Amino acid sequence: MSVMHKYIRSTKKFPHLWCAGCGNGIGLSALVRAIDSLGFNRNEVILISGIGCAARAPVYVDFNTLHTTHGRALAFATGIKLVKPNLHVVVIMGDGDAVAIGGNHFIHSCRRNIDITAIVFNNRIYGMTGGQCSPTTPRGEYATTVPYGNIDYAFDICNLAAGAGATFVARGTTYYARETERFIRKALEHKGFSVVEIISQCPTIYGRLNKMGGPIEMLRWLRDHAVPIEKVRQRWSGESNLLKEDLGGKFLTGIFVDREASEFVSEYYKMAARVRSETRRKTKQTRRKR
Repeated sequence: MSVMHKYIRSTKKFPHLWCAGCGNGIGLSALVRAIDSLGFNRNEVILISGIGCAARAPVYVDFNTLHTTHGRALAFATGIKLVKPNLHVVVIMGDGDAVAIGGNHFIHSCRRNIDITAIVFNNRIYGMTGGQCSPTTPRGEYATTVPYGNIDYAFDICNLAAGAGATFVARGTTYYARETERFIRKALEHKGFSVVEIISQCPTIYGRLNKMGGPIEMLRWLRDHAVPIEKVRQRWSGESNLLKEDLGGKFLTGIFVDREASEFVSEYYKMAARVRSETRRKTKQTRRKR
């Protein structure tokens, strides 16, 4: 039996709603393999999602799962982590779910450094609701709401997360699935707010509107346009001949941030313990005065 079949809800919620060639199944498989490799008890894992193509992922696997409202998955996850700090809390979002309607929750989760792992499937479009332009649709590309080309500048999710304070930030692709699995594993092991962006293919809408071909062609595009950040770092140190112009039209992959900082839930419980102790002390002093 494959790792995926150990966790799949094979008798429920099938057939799934993802289009043929969608990258969400690859991303979900990478997440499940990472969880399995760490030996987490499935009852200690909770997958939370909002609304969208990627948000259907928790429905198909046998963990504790919560399917919430659009853009609010991180708010629900924050409540769960505060009440059940020992759970491994994982939030699965699409690019629109995470940084459009959910943008405020995203940046403040990063700022708080709460111990949650956020997996963002970025197919650069709203897939489920008709192919609208999303905050990550590249400038000049097409969607149903920008039939003459997008004139907005796109969010860089990893830069946004790093700037907002996330202590682990990585980007992988559905083509390099094993590498993405490694990033997710590191994110799950990290104490603090972790973001793993997965650049994924949407052949049905994004690929069709932008004449990128089918799923195979889109996967090849991901292969050819992903540049490991280590090559850039080696360039800075003189160990690589990678030039700045070599990055034209391409994107960086790898681990962008991996640092330690105080974590929100731990600090919250420390504060609560301190307040209880001070309250007891003041109560005793008041009783003595009486």
